[in-house]
Amino acid sequence: MAKVDSKGRIVLPQEVRDRLGITPGTEVEIREEDGKAVVKPEDDPEQIIERMEQLVEETSSQRGETTPFDKGVDPIARKHRDAVQRGAEKDSDE
Repeated sequence: MAKVDSKGRIVLPQEVRDRLGITPGTEVEIREEDGKAVVKPEDDPEQIIERMEQLVEETSSQRGETTPFDKGVDPIARKHRDAVQRGAEKDSDE
């Protein structure tokens, strides 16, 4: 049985990760459903990019900023977005 540590982290059993195709770096969606936590691997990199852009846009508008997505974005967020996009392009080439 898995345990939650003091930072709220849970290690998914290897058998579950294997069945779901969850590898290091896999984006997962975590939601509550009928009183249970559901972990679902994100399988569409384009959706991840769209959601990231939406979150940046929402955050910018809350701050009153009107900058394009690439300007004023945290460098770590940009690096993550670029890595996801490269993965999407690699998958579409195969």
